[in-house]
Amino acid sequence: MKVVLGLVAALGLGGVVYLGVLEAQRAKLVPDGVSVPELEMLRHDGGTMKLSDLKGQVVMLDFWATWCPPCREEMPALVKLAKEYESQGLVFVAASRDDGPRAPKLVEAFMRNNLPDLRPYVVYANDEIAYSFQVTALPTLYFLDREGKVMDAQRGALSEDALRRRIERALKQK
Repeated sequence: MKVVLGLVAALGLGGVVYLGVLEAQRAKLVPDGVSVPELEMLRHDGGTMKLSDLKGQVVMLDFWATWCPPCREEMPALVKLAKEYESQGLVFVAASRDDGPRAPKLVEAFMRNNLPDLRPYVVYANDEIAYSFQVTALPTLYFLDREGKVMDAQRGALSEDALRRRIERALKQK
């Protein structure tokens, strides 16, 4: 019996520590309520995009890379949900952190082989943009409210259900 109680106590303590680590990770991201910087990103299919141009819509901004296994795993759910919630005012921005002159070819190959529907969402986030959003690990996901302010952030991949809950919560805020 003492072994079982000890095990339960250890698991409980482990859970508290885990939640503390998650909160510490969240604290290192751009805080809620902060306006996003006025930075320009290159679109995969040409042209540029500023997040400020998306005011009036809820933005789901995902920093990812083709070489990142959790990013590759999470991306189909992000694209699926982006399409599903687009009519409700959600805009998906897939900010690739693939680096160097080969980045467009790597992203193109990833889309061709894995996820062609990703194409309209891809932009490239240079080091300045990543630094502005405190991106130190991938994936890193931000939700921006209709005023262009951070309303939620997450470092690490999320399940489709967790993504859906965050999207619905973001869309409900006015």
